[in-house]
Amino acid sequence: MSNVFVHPSSFVDQPSSLGEGTKIWHFCHIMAGATLGRRCNLGQNVFIAADVVLGDNVKIQNNVSVYTGTVIEDDVFLGPSCVLTNVTNPRSQVLRHSLYERTLIRRGASIGANATVVCGVTIGRYAFIAAGAVVTKDVPDYALIVGVPGRPRGYMSRHGLPLPAPDAAGLMVCPESGLRYHLEDGAVRCLDLPEDEPLPTELAAGTQDYRSFQRA
Repeated sequence: MSNVFVHPSSFVDQPSSLGEGTKIWHFCHIMAGATLGRRCNLGQNVFIAADVVLGDNVKIQNNVSVYTGTVIEDDVFLGPSCVLTNVTNPRSQVLRHSLYERTLIRRGASIGANATVVCGVTIGRYAFIAAGAVVTKDVPDYALIVGVPGRPRGYMSRHGLPLPAPDAAGLMVCPESGLRYHLEDGAVRCLDLPEDEPLPTELAAGTQDYRSFQRA
C-alpha cells in the first residue's frame, strides 16, 4: 500500500486492498474483503462493506455507507450523505444476506448530496443524480435525474453542465469544454473523446460552476 493515507481514527480490516495514493480520513471503516482503487478519497465517517469494489479516483464525501453488492467504477463522485441500499424489501426478522442486489455505478457518474439509490439499478456513465433525488430505475449515460421519484431532465456533459437541446442532427456541445455529444435513439456519446479515456490535462480544470452557467 504505497502512498496510502489512513487517519488514525479509521479502521481498515484485513484482508483488504487499498490502491496507491488513496486517502481515508476521520472515523471511516473499511471491512475485510473490500477493494479500493488508486487515488480514492474517502471523507469523514465513510463505511465500505465487505466485497465492495471501488475503481480508481473515486471520491466519497462525508457520511456515506457503501454496502455489499455495490460496484463503483472509475471517477465516480458520491456526494455527502447520499444513500445506497442492497435489499429492496428489508425486514429485521427475515435474513436476506444471500439476496443482496447488485448496484452498478458506472464510470464518471455523480450522485448528489442526500440522494438515494435504490438497489438493483445501473447508473450510466457520466450520469448526474441531483441532490435529494431518489433513483428507482436504470439511468442512461449522461442523463440528469431530478426529483422523487427520480425522472430524467436532459443530459449533462462530462464537465457537469447541462447540454443544450440537440440540433436536427442530434448534436449537443458542452458550454464549458466545447466537447461535442451526439444523441441517437435515446443514447448519448461523446464524439471527441472516448468515454473510457480520462480528460486531457487542458480540460481537467473546471472554469465554470453550475450557477454561473445558469446566470449566463
